[in-house]
Amino acid sequence: MDERFITSIDLGSSKFAITVAKVDGDDIQILYYKETPSDGVRYSTIFNPMKVTNSLREAVREAEDELHLKIIQAVTGLSRNCIKQETAQASDERNGGCITKEEVESMKSLALDSYPLNDTSKEEIYGAVAQSYSTEDAFQQIESDIIGMPGERLEGNYLVFVGSRRATGNIDTVFNNLGIAIARKYFVPEVTAKAVLKNDELENGVAIIDFGAGVTSVSVYQGNIMRHFASIPFGGQTITNDIKTESGISGRLAENIKLAYGVCMPDRLLSLSEKFIQVDLDGSTVQITLKYLSEIITTRVKEIIDAILYEIQLSGYADRLRSGIVLTGGGANLTNCANYIKALSGYNVRIGFPKHLFSCDGLSGVMETEAVTSMGMILAAKNDRVTNCVSSERITPEEEVPIALVKETVRQPDPAPLQDNGNADTGVLIAPEEFGEKEKKPKAPKKKYSWIKKAQAFVGSLYDDSNDENV
Repeated sequence: MDERFITSIDLGSSKFAITVAKVDGDDIQILYYKETPSDGVRYSTIFNPMKVTNSLREAVREAEDELHLKIIQAVTGLSRNCIKQETAQASDERNGGCITKEEVESMKSLALDSYPLNDTSKEEIYGAVAQSYSTEDAFQQIESDIIGMPGERLEGNYLVFVGSRRATGNIDTVFNNLGIAIARKYFVPEVTAKAVLKNDELENGVAIIDFGAGVTSVSVYQGNIMRHFASIPFGGQTITNDIKTESGISGRLAENIKLAYGVCMPDRLLSLSEKFIQVDLDGSTVQITLKYLSEIITTRVKEIIDAILYEIQLSGYADRLRSGIVLTGGGANLTNCANYIKALSGYNVRIGFPKHLFSCDGLSGVMETEAVTSMGMILAAKNDRVTNCVSSERITPEEEVPIALVKETVRQPDPAPLQDNGNADTGVLIAPEEFGEKEKKPKAPKKKYSWIKKAQAFVGSLYDDSNDENV
C-alpha cells in the first residue's frame, strides 16, 4: 500500500495547530493534533516571523518527541486577509477533435501566467477557480462537461485570487527558520469547504462562513464551483477586544469570559439577564451583567453578519443558495450565533464540523469546528499525493514504538474562565449551557479496518446526514 505521513501546520490568529496523519491508500488516520496559542499573527497574516518561529519551534519539538519522528516538511495555509478577487480569460484556436483534460489544464495555466498583476513585487496569485468554458457551439459549460466535446475554439473564464507577496514571504521565513520544507501552500477557503461541505450543498448552492479569530471569510458555492470569496477583517478577537474595552479588564480575562458566558441575542436570556459576573482586580471590583455582556457581543456579531450578507448579495447568488449557510471556525461555537444569522438572513444555518473522512482514535479537538482548516489541508495533501513529511531519525532503539500505537495528545484544560493571574473571582456562576441550546457535535469516528472500508463509507454517509442538523 502507498503508506506515508502528512503534516499540516495551521497558522491561525489565535492558535497554531499541528496535525500529523498516516495515509495508507484511501485510509487516513490522524495520529496527532494539538493546538497552542499563537504569537506574531494578526488577521491571519504573519507580521512577526521571529515570534511565530519561537512559538512554533517548541510545538513542533513536542509533536516530534511524542511521535518519535522528525518532521521534515509540511503543508500550510495562505493568509485569508486582503484578498482581491479578479476575473481572467483565456482562449485557444484548435484543429478540431475532442477537448482533452490536458488542454483544459494548460489553458488555466495560460490564464494565470498571463494575468497582469499591478505590482509583481507586492502581489502574487494565491489561487484560481475555473467558472466556465465555451466553444462555438456550447456556452458556459463546467469543466467536467467541456472535456470530450468537439470544437474549433475553446474559451475559459476564471476567478483569480490575488494576495500579498510579503505575507507568503513571511511564511517561507518561518519554515526556513524551523528547518521544515513547505510541501504545499493552500488557499484556505478551498480546502475548508472540502472538509465541511456535502456534495448536495456544493451543487445546490451554499455560503460557507469561516468565523475565525482574526478574519471572517465567506465563500459562495453553486454548481460545485466557488463563485465568490471575500474576507472581513473582524472575528473572535475583535469581540474579545470589545469586552476588554467596555469592561476595563485584561484581554486574557475577556477571552475566558467570552468563552464561558458569551451569547448572542440578549432577549433570549430571560431570567438570566440580570445575573452578573463579579471580578476583583487589585482591590477594585468590576461587575458585568450577562445582559450587557450579550449586548456587547451581539453588536459586533451583527456588524460581521451585515458584512457577510452584503458579500453574499454582491456575489449574485443570494437567491440561489438552496442549502443556506454553513457556519464553521472557532466563532461558530458562540452560543446563539447560528440562530442570530438565521434571524437576520432568513437562510437555514447549520454548524460545519469536519466530515467523517478519517479515523482519529478519539483525539481531542479533531472533530471540532476549530480544526476544519487542518483537516482540510490533510485531505487536500492526500489527494495531491504529497510525499512523506516525516523521517524516523529521532527514534532510538530504547524508545522505538509503532507509530500506529501512539496515544492521543491530551490538551491542557483552558484556564478557569474568571481568573486573571489568580486575582479574579465570580460573584455569580452560570452554566454556559443555560444560555441556549448548543449544536450537537458528532462523535469521533472509530478506527477503520480495510475489510469493511466500503461498508463504512456507505454507513458514514448516512451518519453525516443524520448528524448535520439545520439550525
